[in-house]
Amino acid sequence: MCAEPISDKHQHVVDVESRAMMCTCRPCYLLFIDRNAHLRYRSVPERYLSFPDFELGSGQWDELEIPVGLAFFFHNTGMGRTIAFYPGPAGATESELPLAAWESVQARNPELAEAAPDTEALLIRGPGAERPRAECHIVPIDACYELVGQLRRVWRGFDGGQEAREQLDVFFDKVSRRSKPVPTAAARRTTPEANIDGTDVAAPAEGNGPA
Repeated sequence: MCAEPISDKHQHVVDVESRAMMCTCRPCYLLFIDRNAHLRYRSVPERYLSFPDFELGSGQWDELEIPVGLAFFFHNTGMGRTIAFYPGPAGATESELPLAAWESVQARNPELAEAAPDTEALLIRGPGAERPRAECHIVPIDACYELVGQLRRVWRGFDGGQEAREQLDVFFDKVSRRSKPVPTAAARRTTPEANIDGTDVAAPAEGNGPA
């Protein structure tokens, strides 16, 4: 985007039209942080949020027609709807998300609307034998693609295999430690809105996604 050299630790912007990500320096990143502006590019936030009261039963997960126990969901403004991707041996695979099933999840969890379109994803790990409850976080979209890339290198069989599950546990442990609980509606009314990246604009960059 400019001639400034980019270090290993850098941030990204999303091309809303093509859904492609671009590596940027900090000054370029700051040009596109306004969530309300009509821009072709949008900066990928750095915040991590959790939903302690997230509700998603095994039946609802099955209705989403995700063949593995993990997926990330984000609203694409160009398409005007939420789309879903799940990991596999070929990388990120798009799922034909049933609209009625996703609307049912949103109705039970209205806080999911907190995720910014195009740049933030709802990373959901479905319920299973080792997890009686589903787990959901808002994460930067580049973190999702980074995770999928990591899993692709170790994926075995239909469900990923033991090594993929271990790597997934490590990733979710890291996400859980970084995540802050999504505030209630009452708390949001009394708390000033934070920057889109969840940091002071003068703070050094912490992003380290895929280049």
